[in-house]
Amino acid sequence: MTQHRVSSLACFAALAALVAGCQKSGTEPAAQAVAPATAWASVRDDFIEDRLRSDPSFAVDSGRHEYDGKLADWSKAGIAANISRLHAARDAAMKIDPARLDAALAFERDYLVARVDRELFWLETAERPFTNPTYYLDGLNPSVYLTRDYAPLADRMRAYVAYAKAVPAAAALIKENLRLPLPQTFVERAVSGFAGYADFFGADVPKIFASVEDAALQADFKTANKAAADAMRDLSKYFEGQRATATQGYALGAEKFAKMLAMTEGVTTPLAELQKIGQADLDRNLAAVKEACAKFAPGQSIPACFAKLNAHKPKGGPVAAATEQLVELRKFVVDKNVVSVPNEEQALVREAPPYNRANSAYIEIPGPFEKPLPAIYYIAPPDPAWSKADQLAYIPGADDLLFTSVHEVWPGHFLNFLHANESKSMIGRLFVGYAFAEGWAHYTEEMMWDMGLDAGDAEAHVGQLSNALLRNVRFVSAIGLHTGGMTVEQSEKMFREQAFQDPGNARQQAARGTYDPAYLNYTMGKLMIMKLRTDWTSTRGGRGAWKQFHDEFLSYGGPPIPMVRKAMLGKDDDGVLF
Repeated sequence: MTQHRVSSLACFAALAALVAGCQKSGTEPAAQAVAPATAWASVRDDFIEDRLRSDPSFAVDSGRHEYDGKLADWSKAGIAANISRLHAARDAAMKIDPARLDAALAFERDYLVARVDRELFWLETAERPFTNPTYYLDGLNPSVYLTRDYAPLADRMRAYVAYAKAVPAAAALIKENLRLPLPQTFVERAVSGFAGYADFFGADVPKIFASVEDAALQADFKTANKAAADAMRDLSKYFEGQRATATQGYALGAEKFAKMLAMTEGVTTPLAELQKIGQADLDRNLAAVKEACAKFAPGQSIPACFAKLNAHKPKGGPVAAATEQLVELRKFVVDKNVVSVPNEEQALVREAPPYNRANSAYIEIPGPFEKPLPAIYYIAPPDPAWSKADQLAYIPGADDLLFTSVHEVWPGHFLNFLHANESKSMIGRLFVGYAFAEGWAHYTEEMMWDMGLDAGDAEAHVGQLSNALLRNVRFVSAIGLHTGGMTVEQSEKMFREQAFQDPGNARQQAARGTYDPAYLNYTMGKLMIMKLRTDWTSTRGGRGAWKQFHDEFLSYGGPPIPMVRKAMLGKDDDGVLF
C-alpha cells in the first residue's frame, strides 16, 4: 500500500506559513534552519515514490512488492510523461538552496540531480526507448518472481501471471516504438533477446512453478505464460524480418557521446584526452601481460600464454568453481583488511537464464526495500549455436574466473551494494551509478592482486590482466565506435588481438559496444578511483590507508565519482580525474 504524502507545492505553502508565523513569534532563525531541510525531504521523497511508480520493474527489484506484476507505461504518452516528471523533479531540487542544508543533505540533493540528469540523457537525448531494444530487454526481466524467495511460491506465481498478462501489450508497444531501420547489431540483440525470453517462458518457467498445487492458478498461468511466450516469439520474428534493411548507424557521434559522459557520470574531460588516457592504460596492461606471460609461459607468444590460461578450465565447471572461490575471496578480504564487510550475507552462484546471456557473468542483488535475501551471481554458458570449439573456448580459465568472482562478489559489486544498503540516504541505497559500480568492481581486481591475492602466482596475474585488457578494449572501442568511425569488425579484431578474447566473446563484446556506449565506464571508473585513492591517501599514510579509503569511498552509495572526489578531498581541486 503506497503511503500518501503531501505534494511538494503544498509543502512549500505550509512552510511559507510556518516561517511567517515564526517571524511573528520571534523565532525566525530556527524556522529558517528547519525549512530548507523539510522542503528538501519532501522533494526527495516525492521523487523516490514517483520513480518507483513510473518503473514498476525497478520498484519490484528494489523490494516494493505492491508493484508486483506491473510493467512500465511504454506508450509514447507514458514516456513523455516520464520525461516531464524528471524535469519537474529536477526543477524542484534546484529550488532548494544547498547552502541552507547541512553537508549530507546538500550532497544528497546534488546526487538526486545527477541521477535525474542521467535518466534524462537516455530518455530525451539518446531517445533510447525509440532507438535501442535493450531498453525493453532490461525492463522485461522477470527474474525477481522466479529466483527471489521474497514470498511463498504461489504468491510469486500470481505476480508472475500478472506480469505475463502484461507482456503481449508491452510487445505491441515495443514494435510500435522502435524506429526502423535499426542497426544490424541492435537487430541481432533483439532477435536473440526476445527469442531467449520466449524459450525461457516456454521451457524453464513452468518447471519453477510446477510444485504449486492450485489448479485454477496453474490454468491461469498456462494461458498467460503461453501468450507471453508467443508475444516474445512473434517479436523476435518481427526483428528477424528487419535484417534485410538493417544499417550500420549505431554511432552516437562525438557531441552526444561527450554529453553522455557529462550528464551520466559528471565527466567533462575532452574526448581526445580521454582516448589518450584509455590507450595509455591499455598499453600499461599490455606491457604487464607480456611480463607476466614470460613467467607463466616462457618463450611463448601472448596468444599462446592466454591459450594456456584458458586451457586450465575450472574444476567441476564455472558454477561449482566460483562457489568455492567466493569462500576463499571473502576470507582474503577479511584477513588482509582490504575493506570492511558490514554483515554475514553471502551470494549464491547459478547458471544464467537463456534470456539474459549477453554478458558472461553478472550479479543480481536484492534492493534496499527487500527483506534479507541472497544475491545471485550468474555465469552464462556458451551459445549452443556456436561450434564446439568456440563453446569450449568461451568457458573461462580458472584464474580468469577467479577475477570475475572478485569483480562480481568479493569485494566487487556484492560488497559495494552491502555498503550502499548501509547508507543513511535512500538515494544512496537506491541509485548506484554505472561508473561507480563497474569502476569499483573493476578496480578491485587489480587492487586484490596488488594486496597479494594468490601470492604473486604468474597464472593468477595473467588472469587478472586478461580481465583488465577486456575492459581496456571496451574503453577504446566505445570511443572509436561512437566518435571515430570504428566498425564492428575492427572492434572485434581489437578484442581478439589486444584483449586476446576467443571468437565468440570478441563478437559479443564488439556488438555490445554499439548498443551500450557507456561500457567504457569499467575502465573510466577504475582510473578515477585509482587517482582519488592516490590523492586521498597521500596525506593519510599511503598504502596503509587503503582500507580506510575503501570504506570511505563506499559510504557514499554510488553517485558520479567526481562528486565523491570533491566530497572526500574536502575542496574544489584542479579537476584532474585521471
